[in-house]
Amino acid sequence: MVQAVDVTNFVTASEASYQAFKTATLLKTLSVNALIMGELGVGKKCLASFILPDASIVDASNFDELLLSLESSSEIIISNIDNSPNIERLIGAIKENSVRVVATSKQSFSNEFIDDLFSVKFDIPPLSQRDEDVEELVALFEEEASELFGGEQKLDLNNFIPDLSYNSNSLKRQVMVNYLLQDIQDTELMQIIENYLHDKLGSNSDYRNYLYLYEAPLIKAGLHRFKSQLQLADKLGLNRNTLRKKISDNKQYL
Repeated sequence: MVQAVDVTNFVTASEASYQAFKTATLLKTLSVNALIMGELGVGKKCLASFILPDASIVDASNFDELLLSLESSSEIIISNIDNSPNIERLIGAIKENSVRVVATSKQSFSNEFIDDLFSVKFDIPPLSQRDEDVEELVALFEEEASELFGGEQKLDLNNFIPDLSYNSNSLKRQVMVNYLLQDIQDTELMQIIENYLHDKLGSNSDYRNYLYLYEAPLIKAGLHRFKSQLQLADKLGLNRNTLRKKISDNKQYL
């Protein structure tokens, strides 16, 4: 199955990403096989598609499909080649069919077959090591969110801590969710909670089990805004002991 990749999302604000893009640009002019390594969401397939814009992308775990594609292609992008169930057979099929390959892997790895096939190998560092790229990507995803949701407001970045757990994948999701939630209406919020709870309800302790969905965000927002348990207790109409108990009950969410 051919996958579509948006090659415009590879930013080059950091030195590391700039050097990776320079390597990719050079590879466009050469007829050599290349292996791009890095974590999920760092832009490997984006660069691979930049190098071979007309090539189909096949995941190495889809082994039979990949072997068939090698028989009918002059160039191909193999994603997650480290997941191949039979590297030796795969390399043999590539050579037998004289296919130019740009492959990606989630980790740096080396064996005699990989080293023999790929004359160029390079890494793309995680976003946690590319601060300048994070800033650019946030702006890019914010623009995408504005077009998708039809808004004109800017994302509030005052307390925004980028989620880089899955690099651009988690960052994009975070920006989209934050953009949507900053203008959400109470009825929409209640609908989200209703949908979440619909299939989870069924025991005789559900009220107590799911009370944290209301209490935890209320307490967390109050502590962040008022900076004081005493002030928060006053605003919520609770005595301090009651508030302390609720904070203790919800501590895993605060």
